[in-house]
Amino acid sequence: MNLRPVFALLAAGILAGAAPPLLSGPVQHAAAHKELASPPMACGSGAALSINASSVRQGGLLLAQLTSKAPVTSVHAKWDTQDISFWQSGASGGTSTRGQVWRAFVPVDLEKPSGDYALKIEMQPQEGQPAPCQLTIHVTTGKFATESLKVAPQFVEPNPEQLARAKAEQQRLHEIYGTVTPEKLWRGKFRVPLTGVTSGANFGRRRVLNGQASSPHTGVDFPAPTGAPVHAAQAGRVVLAEPLYFAGNTVLIDHGLGVYTLYGHLSEISVKVGDAVAAGAILGKVGATGRVTGPHLHWGLVIDGARVNALQIVSLPLI
Repeated sequence: MNLRPVFALLAAGILAGAAPPLLSGPVQHAAAHKELASPPMACGSGAALSINASSVRQGGLLLAQLTSKAPVTSVHAKWDTQDISFWQSGASGGTSTRGQVWRAFVPVDLEKPSGDYALKIEMQPQEGQPAPCQLTIHVTTGKFATESLKVAPQFVEPNPEQLARAKAEQQRLHEIYGTVTPEKLWRGKFRVPLTGVTSGANFGRRRVLNGQASSPHTGVDFPAPTGAPVHAAQAGRVVLAEPLYFAGNTVLIDHGLGVYTLYGHLSEISVKVGDAVAAGAILGKVGATGRVTGPHLHWGLVIDGARVNALQIVSLPLI
């Protein structure tokens, strides 16, 4: 059988992985960057654009910030060729001297080629003409490990009916990820979806499944016993809650502004499409459904269509 369609599905990010080895110690936040934040770029009208690092690895996540002493009515931004969304977070630290503060995620897809890319914004002051501003961000290779796994044969060489189902699910997920809810639905920092879990692994790993090379793993795996409760990483709206061929029982949450978190391999699903969930709400229970070698939670993060390491959003100072 020609395996290329299957590998295309793997690359699309709809496949969760096998159970990771048990780990201990602090949560593994894969480094988004090694360099310090670049100096703010003056944008005119008393505004400045900054970012928390000028260099980032594949699969990383940065946070951009625009400060303006004068009122700004809107900010339009483009990261390379992708539109990204800024949200207004109010006066920084409750002071009025810095004026308005706007923030945006700058996501770097797991397979984005290394090189220099532009972050371009155009802000609209309450008075005056639109003001453009631009920063350059350097993307470096992720240097991800490779591992070999043994899974059920149908998840490497699905029959025509199974392959058709997987392709249809892939298309649905593409359509969901391509929809940007204009409102910010979360408030505050994101959390790890398992209580008391302090480790996660496997993001970006290249997989060899039953001897066949596959595409990189797009989520973070958390080892956990079957039945452990799975919590929403932040507030949002459930946009998918059903079994998927590869990811098993899956919940997908729209957090607004192009931010989505995915929870895969669940043994049970406790929510339904359309539910508004609060941060920490129970979405279901850990299981071993779909393409797995054992029970665990697969946690994925997609922002503006880019597949990024979900652990990195946990440490960002979000307001």
